[in-house]
Formats: sequence, C-alpha cells, structure tokens
Amino acid sequence: MEREAIAACLSVPRGPVEIRKMPVAAPGRGEALVRMEACGICHSDVMITGLDKLPLTPLVLGHEGIGVVEEVGDGVANVAVGDRVGITYFAAGCGVCEACRAGFERYCAKQTNHGYTRQGVLATAGIVAARNLIRVPGSLTAEEAAPLCCAGWTAMGALGEAGVRAGQLVAIFGFGGLGHLALQYAKHAGARTAVVDVGAEKLEFARQLGADVAVAAEDARKTLVKEHGGADAAIVFTASAAAVPAAFSCLKRRGSLILVGLTADTYTFSVTETVLKGIRIQGSYLGSRADLERVFELAERGVARPKVTVYGIEAAPELMGELERGRLTGRAVIRF
Repeated sequence: MEREAIAACLSVPRGPVEIRKMPVAAPGRGEALVRMEACGICHSDVMITGLDKLPLTPLVLGHEGIGVVEEVGDGVANVAVGDRVGITYFAAGCGVCEACRAGFERYCAKQTNHGYTRQGVLATAGIVAARNLIRVPGSLTAEEAAPLCCAGWTAMGALGEAGVRAGQLVAIFGFGGLGHLALQYAKHAGARTAVVDVGAEKLEFARQLGADVAVAAEDARKTLVKEHGGADAAIVFTASAAAVPAAFSCLKRRGSLILVGLTADTYTFSVTETVLKGIRIQGSYLGSRADLERVFELAERGVARPKVTVYGIEAAPELMGELERGRLTGRAVIRF
C-alpha cells in the first residue's frame, strides 16, 4: 500500500525548498523502505538547489540519513526489517566499469545518488538503495550518527588520500561540518593540526576541539610556512574561491593539496613550483567502505563525534540559506 512522507523538496530547478507530502511506494528489487529518524543537511544539498536542471522533479533532498528498515524488496540480504541503518549520497555503481571492479565505486560514471538521481531522505520515510546501507550502533543517537554518513565519511576519505601520519602537520581549510570532524580524525591519527577559516567563531571552536593552530585565512601563509615550516597536507573542505590558492601556498616541499569542496572556479598553479617542490594535487570524493565503517567505530568509542544542532523539518529551507552563507557551526540535523 502506498504511503506518504513529509519531505523537503525541490519542485522546479532553482526553486524554493518546499516542505510537502510525497508518495512513498513499496520497495522494488534491491531497495528498502526506511522510516527516517534524522537527516543532516549538507552543502551538496545547497548546490543541488542551484542547478539549472534536475534529474527528478519533484526531488526529495537529503543523503545523510539515519532510520529503521520497515520493508525490503526482492534480492535484499544485507539488511532486514528492524535494522537501524545509515544512508549515504552514494547509492550504487554500475558494478562492471573499471572503477567499480577496482573497488572505487564512488568514481563510477554511471553511479546513482540519494537526493539527486534518486529520491533523498530529508523526509519522514523513503525508498533507498539497500546495497550500500550501513548498520548503525544503538549507542549513537540519530542526530550524532547522521553527519557521519557524509561529512564524517568524506573527511576520513580525504585524510586517507593525503596519507596522514603521526607527527605531520595537516592544514584544514574550512571548519564546517566536514572540517570539524577531519580535525578530530587527524588528531586521533597523531597528526599536528592547523585550522584556517574566515570566521572568528569557527576558529574559537577549532581551539576548543584541540587544534594546535587556528588562524584567520589572511594570515595562513605567514603562520603555517614561516612559523611552522609548511603543511604536509592541506585539505580544502570549503567552496571558497580563495581557499585553494591559499592552501597551495601553505604547503611544504613534497606536500599534498587535497581538494574536497566543490566549486565552479578554475585555478592556475605554477607548474615550476609544483614540479620543483614535488607537490601533489588530488581530488577526494567520499571515501571507501572501510572509511565509512571507521567513522562509526570512532564515534561509538567516543573518539570523534560531530557537533550538531537539531531542528524540525520546517527549518530546512532557512538552513539551506544559512549553510550557503557559512553561518552554521558544526552540522545542522533535522530530527523527524
């Protein structure tokens, strides 16, 4: 029997985020019906609200969700009714391309995504791809667990791409939902940490979380290079146009620039400097399955947990704007 959910949706490209009822059908093959407990709001949601074209309309946003499985479709064996699960942006890859066969499904050109190419989970219930769901420990609240499904996963993946080791200096550019988790993961790995942001409140938050250095963006190069010898890795989580060249300028020789925040800007780097200093520039998107499992393990142990502010679904439209303007500290989570 078809049911309804209350959801945060886009009815038209570049339209307002609306809170409306959406039909929820029975799960098909490889799918699960999940009653949602909570869903985080991600900068990717904000980007989707600004697209000129949408794969689906109306489109339910959201891909950072925690809920309980209420029904499964044919062929689903990895989760069962009653399981508490996490839903991520990545729904499924094609399974046959080179990326999928190599274990990098998240780089599949034909991948499907919750909250973009298929309906999302910023709703009281939703139909999701079951294959990549992750079981969520009962010791974590839904509000704590939700940001791990994207912010935590992506932050852990970026640190892995950077090859962070104990004693290295890791510079985190942008101290929002991803950055504040990356700081905790880097500290747990034994790295020294530096946070770069334009907001005084966020820099104070970084100090409270134990950052070794917290510096305003305009002073980043002076502080990191002249006083600390440069960063072994600079990870750019923000979509700020100025952050990428600033991060590049803060690297030491053989340093790594890891790009995570999505921006439409184009950048020019000095080839000579890149070559002579042995600098590596790499993009990082989400993380591996092991990374996802790791963030839940660390959260369950109390090693690294997100700072969250909880809202009702009626706040979702306003929160999208606040996130776009960089006014949120930690992660905003909708509780259903």
